[in-house]
Amino acid sequence: MFEPQDKAAVLVEALPYIQEFYGKIIVVKYGGNAMINDDLKGQVMQDIALMKYVGIRPVIVHGGGPEITGFLQKVGKESSFVSGLRVTDEETVEIAEMVLDGKINSEIVNRLNGQGVRAVGLSGKDAGLIRAKKKLATVYEEGEKHKVDIGYVGTVEHVDITIIRDLLDRDYVPVIAPIGVGEKGESYNINADYVAAEIAGALKAEKLLLLTDIEGIYKDFNDKSSFISSIHAQEAKNYIKEGVIQGGMIPKVEACLTALAGGAAKTHIIDGRLPHSIILEIFTAAGIGTEVAP
Repeated sequence: MFEPQDKAAVLVEALPYIQEFYGKIIVVKYGGNAMINDDLKGQVMQDIALMKYVGIRPVIVHGGGPEITGFLQKVGKESSFVSGLRVTDEETVEIAEMVLDGKINSEIVNRLNGQGVRAVGLSGKDAGLIRAKKKLATVYEEGEKHKVDIGYVGTVEHVDITIIRDLLDRDYVPVIAPIGVGEKGESYNINADYVAAEIAGALKAEKLLLLTDIEGIYKDFNDKSSFISSIHAQEAKNYIKEGVIQGGMIPKVEACLTALAGGAAKTHIIDGRLPHSIILEIFTAAGIGTEVAP
């Protein structure tokens, strides 16, 4: 049990960070197990509510891959992937848009409203927020690199943050589904890490927090003592080239680099499986996860 003085010490430790981040924009990419485990869902919403009530201006971008897969299974449609990207035909992108925008986005908004936070759900298609173009998958056959069309999978071509700034200025928390619109009005499903990165850069956010299911970056994943708590952008680029950063961590780190290049001040890859991981990162001296800084 915490003694009263221990509780006071926690609040005092948080004070300089509340002062530092007051009025600043922090973009949270909400994903991983924190979107599946019901207890963690509630804790993330509490963390965002706390951010809001101490004067921080949060912006939420969410994923939803497992939910999309589950819904596709319900309608008898198998998911297939090329180089980690979901093959997305016209029916699949319609289902993805319905799940991301209609189900997940709405649930997050409702949960935040339940915490007393005024939240507004957005798709990247709203007010021209995310203009997208087709993303081709890269495959290797007999040592040769090829590009493969996998349907309505997109990459961010341009973000127009006008609607986000309008909502922030009106004291709302924007909650954004990673759907973009092509030049012919077609929908594209986009990796939420990259959407969050582009938005964080365009907003010149104080921080981008990427919630994931790993502690952060390791020089050697099998050696827990090789954990990296902070890394500079150029070093991170070198680690990708050298193969130190591999697999599913590559898009996370690339997202951090994109956000920094766009103007975000700092980025963090944090373990969303930890209770109140957002608060631990923002309001404690030790923080958690890996910081990728300019």
